[in-house]
Amino acid sequence: MEELFVSKVRVKILQLFLGSQEPLFHVREIVRRVGEEINAVRRELARMEKFGMVTSEWRANRRLYRWRKDYIYYPELLALVVKSTGLGGVIIKNRIKLGRVKFAFLSTRFVKNEPSGAEDVDFLIVGQIVLPELQADISDEQTKREREINYSFMDEAEFNFRVRRRDPFILRVLVQPKIMLIGNENEMLEGVLV
Repeated sequence: MEELFVSKVRVKILQLFLGSQEPLFHVREIVRRVGEEINAVRRELARMEKFGMVTSEWRANRRLYRWRKDYIYYPELLALVVKSTGLGGVIIKNRIKLGRVKFAFLSTRFVKNEPSGAEDVDFLIVGQIVLPELQADISDEQTKREREINYSFMDEAEFNFRVRRRDPFILRVLVQPKIMLIGNENEMLEGVLV
């Protein structure tokens, strides 16, 4: 993301807001978490508020900032952050170690830290997967999040078979809102939309 944004402080603030489960942040909390000077953080927050990215409110003599989910570029920025941090960043970085990955995506519900049901899938990966590598990455993320991740993996043949058979599980997983990490969503959905 740093190649897209000139300010490394703004990149860190975006990653904090879009990658965190917490909705509100005080300036000093932001400074502590991003590891930058307070004046640089205040300057970026003022710019971000001017552009409509964040909003602020006063509570008990403290100014708190919140990311605006109605910001016009929210979905795109969320996808950028997901692909550079957390499980998404790890999957992209370790792509070669994971085997020959055809498709991988995270559900938007999972990314936004919304509650999931027992039948929901947070993460799907398709291809010739090196299972111990995948399990290690998932385990690390579960520890960080202090939350179990519902994930599913399958090889390409099984995926294509289940799509052709219109398997209810795979159809439910594929139609949910998602952020693609690896592969093209249109290509992945070809067999479903026929």
